[in-house]
Amino acid sequence: MIQPQTHLNVADNSGARELMCIRIIGTSNRRYANIGDVIVAVIKEAVPNMPLERSEVIRAVIVRTCKELKRDNGKYDMMTMLQLLLIKKETQKELEFLVRSSGN
Repeated sequence: MIQPQTHLNVADNSGARELMCIRIIGTSNRRYANIGDVIVAVIKEAVPNMPLERSEVIRAVIVRTCKELKRDNGKYDMMTMLQLLLIKKETQKELEFLVRSSGN
């Protein structure tokens, strides 16, 4: 479960290493984000000589959390780290539509 001010590791090779969650996309009064949710984050640590820089505001989708996730077959999956993937600007509208449609 991720809330604002949570520091997260990045699971892709975009150049960012660590992010801090600013806002959870979806509803206005949502406190926590889980796997598959889109968040707004700021880059706290970045790899030098990459297109992404520190203090840049981006969107990301959560792929791993420490909180266990119950599957349909009754098993629980539990990860050891908080990780997410960055979203490109071209795919932001598609993911926002999916998030809004799944919230019903």
